[in-house]
Amino acid sequence: MSPTREGDSAPAPGSRRDAILTAAARYFAAEGYHSAGMRGIADSVGIKGASLYNHFGSKEEILYAIALKMTRDPVEEHLVVLDEPGSPAERLTRLIGVHLRHLAVHRVEHLVSLRELAALTPEHRDHVVDYRKYYQRRVRDVVAAGVRTGEFHVADPLRASVASLDLMNGVSWWLRDDHNVDALVDTYVDYIVGGILRHDAGAPPPHDGPATEG
Repeated sequence: MSPTREGDSAPAPGSRRDAILTAAARYFAAEGYHSAGMRGIADSVGIKGASLYNHFGSKEEILYAIALKMTRDPVEEHLVVLDEPGSPAERLTRLIGVHLRHLAVHRVEHLVSLRELAALTPEHRDHVVDYRKYYQRRVRDVVAAGVRTGEFHVADPLRASVASLDLMNGVSWWLRDDHNVDALVDTYVDYIVGGILRHDAGAPPPHDGPATEG
């Protein structure tokens, strides 16, 4: 069960709230969270300070919303591929694809949520970490399933899962808009499935797409 809590409902896509979070993340990335002020955030969005306070009561609430979006959305939207038909290697390959493509679109928000996590209140930080741990556990379970079927050859599925996720999340630090994301996905499938997880070449090869039965 994912760590959803009361009041966690996501805003509608394309809402003013989303626009504020996108602009605020860019502002935090450029100015640094601790140097940022609500007035500067409002200016970056192109609205008046009073309008900003209609949506968020403080810059910490804005940072929390950014971090929550970058942890809750992957839990709700990415993990469904782990429940689809296919071998563990096939399902993890699909997860690598959706995970990296999401980071490519939301690189700045993800980078800010990683870099400024310590600025959150303890309650907010724990909530974000709960989502991350849940995502990690789901990946671990599929890695463990692959170990049981002989597809993967790792001694510790949890450590292998952490290493795989850390490798993917690290692209936020250097990824640029001109990078070929499809090529990046192929490379990271090789790094993770073929490398970290030591996929058995004798098993059915993973592919980045819906699995077919039969």
